[in-house]
Amino acid sequence: MLVLPKELTQTQATACLRMLVQGLRALSGQDVVVDATGLSRFDSAALAVLLELRRETLAQGKRFSVRGLPARLGDLATLYGIVELLPAASPALVK
Repeated sequence: MLVLPKELTQTQATACLRMLVQGLRALSGQDVVVDATGLSRFDSAALAVLLELRRETLAQGKRFSVRGLPARLGDLATLYGIVELLPAASPALVK
């Protein structure tokens, strides 16, 4: 499981994405779950990070999902028309 930081704004986006992609490469298995439950301060850059991480995950032939997407970030994803690209993790995948 990959974990998003408490704060993810434009200021942290590049470094955060680099860290997450590094973590992604170290994961085994076909299911990649991104844990967003701790994310409390964010802007639209958080969506950009999630979308790029999704792209990297799919390029590796793995499945991508998000656990605990904050409601406000989900609303922003809906507004941008990308919410279907950030599927909620199945409880069976969250360990």
